[in-house]
Amino acid sequence: MSANNASDLPTVSNRLAFNAMRNWKERLIEAILLGAATISVLTTLGIVYVLVSESYSFFQNVSIIDFLTDTQWTPLFDDAHFGIMVLISGTLVSSGVALLLAIPMGTIIAIYLSEFANPKVREMAKPILELLGGIPTIVFGYFALLVVTPILQFFLPSLPGFSLLSAGIVMGIMIVPYIASLSEDAMRAVPMSMREGAYAMGSTKLYTAIHVVVPAAISGLAASYILGISRAVGETMILAVAAGMQPNLTWNPMEPAATITSFIVQVALGDLPHGSIGYQTIFAAGLTLLMITLVFNILGQWLRAKYRENY
Repeated sequence: MSANNASDLPTVSNRLAFNAMRNWKERLIEAILLGAATISVLTTLGIVYVLVSESYSFFQNVSIIDFLTDTQWTPLFDDAHFGIMVLISGTLVSSGVALLLAIPMGTIIAIYLSEFANPKVREMAKPILELLGGIPTIVFGYFALLVVTPILQFFLPSLPGFSLLSAGIVMGIMIVPYIASLSEDAMRAVPMSMREGAYAMGSTKLYTAIHVVVPAAISGLAASYILGISRAVGETMILAVAAGMQPNLTWNPMEPAATITSFIVQVALGDLPHGSIGYQTIFAAGLTLLMITLVFNILGQWLRAKYRENY
């Protein structure tokens, strides 16, 4: 063996050792990531299993037809009724009020921060939005009850002390940071060349933002809207404090009503024995809420795919 070949051996060995160490680290990182993903999937499957198994026991005692068609919800009374539509109406009305406020406001804020705000304003506004999103929901609930409701009663004297309107408005304010932040990130990810092409054709900044940037960022916008819908449907404390928790089949936001989440809180804090029909209602209600959220997510994915195809 020549002297040159002998002098090359340590360098080759060091390189092979480094590659082996790098491959080992990559495999370890892959295993950690796979473990994290597996935990998420197993957690979801565990939640679904608990809801389905407990709901199966519930539906052995309650007809699913009555569950879906009865117009009364009194599972804790002697004359028990299990009409989930009473809770669904409150959930949909409060979520609708919240989304009517949050989606336009969040999108407008995102367009301003992405296309019009200077860097200093953007650097100040983003932390404020994130801080608003970090406020505990119980604080929003008492804000709705003690501040928003009296203001609404000044303009609507017939509005009761508890209402879906007050809770929905504050819930929409709470959702705005989620929609605005995700939408702004999606818009800023649109390539600058698309904006420059629109400007070269004589488009104004506002026209470019609405007709070029927003359609190009529709995937991210749809994701933010779906998150907002899921956040609204699953909200608990604002509705428990400000909406009244009164089972009432109504589509009028100016009336008090109970929602699925507020009922679950109400029953979970009680003294019902495990395995009783009253206790099992929270799992049937939770399964219904899960199905509603799943439907909204599927609808959002379909609309996003449809819009992409048309665009």
